[in-house]
Amino acid sequence: MPILIFLFLLLSCVQARSCNKLDRDSLLSFYKHISSSPPAIPLNWSSTNCCKWEGVNCNPESRVTHLSLPGKHLSGTIDPFLGNLTFLSYLNLSYNQLSGTLPSTLFHTLNHLESLDLSSNRFNGSIESPFFPSLISFNVSNNSFTGSLPSSICITSRFVKMLDFSTNKFSGNVSKGIGRCSKLEIFRAGFNSLSGLLPYDLYTVKTLREISLPNNQFSGPVNNSIALLSNLSIIDLHQNELTGEVPKDIGLLSNLKQLILHTNSLNGSVPPSLMNCTSLKTLLLRNNHLGGEIASLDFSKLQKLEAIDFGNNSFVGTIPVSLCLCRSLIAVRLAYNQLTGEIPACMAGIKSLSHLSMSDNFLSNVVGALRILMRCDNLSVLFLSRCYKDEPMPNDDHLLHLNGFQNLQILTLGGCLLRGEVPSWIGKLKKLKVLNLSYNQITGTIPKWLGSMPKLLVLNITRNHLTGDLPREIGDLKALASDDTDSDLSNLALPFLFDSLQYNRLFNLPRGIKVGNNSLSGNIPAELGNLRLLRELDLNDNDFNGSIPIELSQLVNLEKLDMSGNHLSGEIPESLKKLHFLSYFNVKNNDLEGEIPKGDQFDTFTNTSFEGNPKLCGTVLQRNCHSTTGGGQGEKLPPAPTAEESETSWYTIPFGLGYSVGFFVVSVSLAFRSSRKWFN
Repeated sequence: MPILIFLFLLLSCVQARSCNKLDRDSLLSFYKHISSSPPAIPLNWSSTNCCKWEGVNCNPESRVTHLSLPGKHLSGTIDPFLGNLTFLSYLNLSYNQLSGTLPSTLFHTLNHLESLDLSSNRFNGSIESPFFPSLISFNVSNNSFTGSLPSSICITSRFVKMLDFSTNKFSGNVSKGIGRCSKLEIFRAGFNSLSGLLPYDLYTVKTLREISLPNNQFSGPVNNSIALLSNLSIIDLHQNELTGEVPKDIGLLSNLKQLILHTNSLNGSVPPSLMNCTSLKTLLLRNNHLGGEIASLDFSKLQKLEAIDFGNNSFVGTIPVSLCLCRSLIAVRLAYNQLTGEIPACMAGIKSLSHLSMSDNFLSNVVGALRILMRCDNLSVLFLSRCYKDEPMPNDDHLLHLNGFQNLQILTLGGCLLRGEVPSWIGKLKKLKVLNLSYNQITGTIPKWLGSMPKLLVLNITRNHLTGDLPREIGDLKALASDDTDSDLSNLALPFLFDSLQYNRLFNLPRGIKVGNNSLSGNIPAELGNLRLLRELDLNDNDFNGSIPIELSQLVNLEKLDMSGNHLSGEIPESLKKLHFLSYFNVKNNDLEGEIPKGDQFDTFTNTSFEGNPKLCGTVLQRNCHSTTGGGQGEKLPPAPTAEESETSWYTIPFGLGYSVGFFVVSVSLAFRSSRKWFN
């Protein structure tokens, strides 16, 4: 008898440790609707006890409470039977490739669910109500959900603390109801198509720590009542259509760390109370209609401030000296305003400063500015384009015994009409990757030592008065000749400052050499063919002569080649057809002769690429070639058939236009109001 009792108790323990049959069947049904793809390892769900399966946890009663399979490369759809896991409190299927719509059974039966994370999948369709009554955290970001934000979520889920609808296709107004989420701490719905006014009842949720609604079409003002949300740490409303002024009482938000309002239509001046936000780390107000005396603001209390961007506004006056007291500053951008005066001497004391952009203002004393900034040991990015006018180019006499700028990687002094020669102190900047001296009045020759700069991958000295040869030493630039993981700019991009498309373009600019619009002469050096990583080569509007070097066909990554407006002769090398990524080619206004190469990329170039060369012939110019050796103008060919006349006109098909990323433009709309190229 005791043995029977023991066996009965043992059987009871075994049964208790085995998962519930309904839960097991529901999980197996879910498993049948999904699959995993390499490099994923198939789920280890072979045991009879589902409580031991990968990603599954159970409660003491052997009911499944957790299903967590993030980043498993799972694809397929969500099976409705998953709704039978009625004890489920935690569901995480994020970072997979799951798709389709969400079964309504999930919303009706999972009454114990507290956390749902379906982010970074491929789900679509609308999200239905009612919602889970026990919900605390809800994340469906980075999918393709449509329709309006579910309005009933705060009616049925009153305990919710986190809602993330970011990066979907939600649209329409955010209807009233968010205020019923009385415990809500994080509300994210950025990168959608939401519109209308910011929901007023949002300002009544006292528990809010983060409001992130960027990249939508919200309009109207930011109500001053936002200053009553004393727990707010993050306000991110950038790239909307907001108007009015920055809330005047925003200084009451003592916990505010990030204020990101850039790319709207805000006007007026910056409220002085903002300087009381002593916890502030990131302050981005660029691309608005703000103005006033920037020096009237006292930044001295913002000891934690790391990034400030007031660019692309209408601020006037001098650079505030109190900014120097922000000892934690990493990035400062005041470009595209109407500031005057000089760089304050005290900026030399901001040892943490890494990025500084003052372009497109009305500053003076460029020599003094460089003397000050060379003492900022961590400075890696310095934009001073179109900032000074008609001053001497800072030379070795001005910067005697230069030993600063040893971490500088980007230097732009374009568009300042600076006078003088290319200063040799630049050759001491061993980490320099981008040098822009374009649109100045530089005379003399291009120095040979430029070719020995170990990291230089962008050289822009277009539109100056340079003479002499293009040194063959330029073909020795290591960063353009061989792969080097350090020869890029991605490590310079600060996510809290350079967070939008125009800034991403800034730090993904193509490697290039631009020496156009000077008075350079002699032959194009064959050594340029060594620069196999080069993507843009602009030699236009100089006095180069001789033939096009056949070595240029070694530039297999080249996307843009401009040799127009010179005195080049001979034929266009047939081997240039090897440049399969070439999407722009221009040799007009030279003295070239012979037949234009046919096939590959050359079938995508129009006659404008070749005009002004009377000895050239070929189909694109509608000019017959009398001989294979060229040399004659030839007679006019009949017009090529239009697309309507011949649907099989193969020479009009753009074979492999390449992946031209679009050449680098610092002066782009929104970020830079100029159309000049490459930091002009």
